[in-house]
Amino acid sequence: MSTAEPAAVAERPVRREPTAEDFREVRAGARFQELRSKYRSFNFPMSVAFFLWYIAYVVAATFFPDLMAVNVYGSVNLGIVLGVLQFVTTFIITWVYVRYANKNIEPRAAAIRTEMEG
Repeated sequence: MSTAEPAAVAERPVRREPTAEDFREVRAGARFQELRSKYRSFNFPMSVAFFLWYIAYVVAATFFPDLMAVNVYGSVNLGIVLGVLQFVTTFIITWVYVRYANKNIEPRAAAIRTEMEG
């Protein structure tokens, strides 16, 4: 077995370990505040919207069982349709978030990380 490192491993740039002061400076900076703003502008409204949608489903299932029992197609009732839509909206929100994060959050976070680590 050879003890020599592969060329790709040997050529990796050396990363600087940021200090606590570096983190405090970055946190106070405009770029980090913009990153937080972009993150919050998507996550908080989307979380509230999904939570309200989920609570509406639970309330309807609890207090309006006759409404949830309405047949939609064959033996499929409204409760089943709304339950499946809970899963569908979860996947849609995840997909939309990944696209949003890749476009708006990740480039900003990578720039800050690169600046901090050198």
